[in-house]
Amino acid sequence: MPTHDIIVIGTSAGGLKALGAIVGVLPADIDAVIFIVQHLAADQPSILPQILANVGSLPASHPSDGELIQTGRIYVAPPDHHLLVNQGSMRVVRGPQENRFRPAIDALFRSAARAYGTRTVGVILTGYLDDGTVGLQAIKKRGGVAIVQDPNEAEYPSMVKSALRYVKVDYCRPLAEIPDLLVQLSKEPAAEDEAYPVTEEIEIESNIAQQQMNTQALIQNVEKIGTRTTYTCPECNGSIWQIGVVDPLRFRCHIGHSFTAKVFLSEQTKYLENALWSAVRAMEEKITFSRQMSERMKNYNLQSAVEKYEDHAKGLDAEVSLIRGILLNGFATKRTVTEGEEDQPESL
Repeated sequence: MPTHDIIVIGTSAGGLKALGAIVGVLPADIDAVIFIVQHLAADQPSILPQILANVGSLPASHPSDGELIQTGRIYVAPPDHHLLVNQGSMRVVRGPQENRFRPAIDALFRSAARAYGTRTVGVILTGYLDDGTVGLQAIKKRGGVAIVQDPNEAEYPSMVKSALRYVKVDYCRPLAEIPDLLVQLSKEPAAEDEAYPVTEEIEIESNIAQQQMNTQALIQNVEKIGTRTTYTCPECNGSIWQIGVVDPLRFRCHIGHSFTAKVFLSEQTKYLENALWSAVRAMEEKITFSRQMSERMKNYNLQSAVEKYEDHAKGLDAEVSLIRGILLNGFATKRTVTEGEEDQPESL
């Protein structure tokens, strides 16, 4: 009988230490396979598999696209690529970012839930923001097991707190207890998958991550699981849909970019800030040009024209000062990411 032998782990800030604490004590004969996503810098090579292999007894690697899954191994998502799980093999693809990340925890968790259902164990560790919450929800919908690190010991507890808030978590444990729990679960029989069918939402979003649809099919499928909004995607400026009605509120565009509400609001703020700075730049160029024209009009003794250009420059000056005040004061004091959190990928 199948056991809980598909283990997916997601982490971000502070993740190296947490992963080491788990991987370092897992036995070499564990009858399971482990898939890991840690948010990594897209433009830097990663030695995370080497680090994990050195601290523990299990071999670890960045898999290649289409590689077959082997029990007793650790597979780590490479930088700038999603790691996705199919039955018996893996996909390593540069699909659309989810919550601004590639690799994304939600993408891995969702794919494992679709492929292996009740056999899947999802683990959320330390990290900022809320990547992993939606993926853990998918695992629970498919009858899998949800584990989170105790937020009281997590170096950055936001990800685990989000999971605890929105997911019916099976276990909340300190790092020291998670390895034994994983070994225990890998020996316990999993429930029958038939009781937890793949939902249309999980199926469609898994296919989006693998980029298995053309644009027309993608839009038609997103329409099936979402409601079109008046918003635009902060990544590509495309149309965006609200996906489902359960919390956390989330959105997906016709390209495939996906955001929870917290990340979407943060991205909107950045977009607005960039637009305002662009406006300041354009207006300051216009001020300079107006004053240049004013000087030229003086050479022709056209006083009315001089005054017109000067008045125009002064009016723009006042507007620029107003916008600068909003940028330097309003945006500095009204952060849209709670607790000032801004997740930065690590280079490992």
